[in-house]
Amino acid sequence: MTPEHLHRSGTGPGVAALLAAGVSLVAAVCYLLAAARLRRRGDAWPPLRDVCFTAGGAVLAASVLVTPPGGPFTAHMARHLAAGMAAPLLLVLGRPLTLALRALPPGRLRRALPALSGSRPAAWILFPPLAAVVDVGGLWLLYRTPLWSASHERPLLQAAVHLHVTAAGLLFAFAVCALDPVRHRWGLPWRGAALLGAGAAHAVLAKSLYAAPPPGTSFAPADRRAGALLMFYGGDAVELALAAVLAAGWYAGSGRALARGARLRGGARPSPPRPLPGAGRGRRSPCRHPPAPGTSAPAAGGYPKGTTRKGVTQQSAEHER
Repeated sequence: MTPEHLHRSGTGPGVAALLAAGVSLVAAVCYLLAAARLRRRGDAWPPLRDVCFTAGGAVLAASVLVTPPGGPFTAHMARHLAAGMAAPLLLVLGRPLTLALRALPPGRLRRALPALSGSRPAAWILFPPLAAVVDVGGLWLLYRTPLWSASHERPLLQAAVHLHVTAAGLLFAFAVCALDPVRHRWGLPWRGAALLGAGAAHAVLAKSLYAAPPPGTSFAPADRRAGALLMFYGGDAVELALAAVLAAGWYAGSGRALARGARLRGGARPSPPRPLPGAGRGRRSPCRHPPAPGTSAPAAGGYPKGTTRKGVTQQSAEHER
């Protein structure tokens, strides 16, 4: 599950760890290049998103290269929080799918991204309760079964477990935050309920590890309890950050809905009349002619000033004759 699986004999990073760190750093560099391309052509892209995605890539790389202080189980939990919870949240806050859709040139890949994100399988994969089960359920399977002890003896299984934890964390953060454009975006009740359920399951798992170690392992009691406490409080911190993202999205969406409703209730304002050709540019309109000498200026309707309704009727009758 954790990056120490990718180290050889616990002495230093192995080939798999270096490869994972390189992939995360290359992704961060590609992100920054795409953001710079947007800004060069005059499009706006908030720098805070660059900071979030770059920090996520750095945290993910550090989780496989840096050995945290503490005992083996405490260091394991620090890497778990970094690779499976903190880094996915930071990467999702950078909105990489939105950036890819805006930065990619027209072509096959540019057309494939909207088709993939808008497909029916993608909508169900991003179903928040399902993403929570994949994420937290994998942790229960890892820590409450002999899977963790067995993974230390099989390098391919170790790499697969680590990849699953990181990918499941990304899936859960993407489904709960719902920042990037997808065809079917699940509502706030679904996402909030999934976050609450996942947080409760994660806390219960941490408490169970405080009481008993994973099957097939033997850690010092103090180390195991310190790691379980780190898992409990660190998980709460990341989940509070996810809740803050949910609240900010709800607040922004409510504000847009109120403004849209106010515009609809007020009705559309009539557009001002278009000026006549030449008006306002120092030239007299060809539709307006000065009155002839000895005549009065016409009033509204084209009749001279002082003309009565009776006079207009008499003129019309004579014209018809």
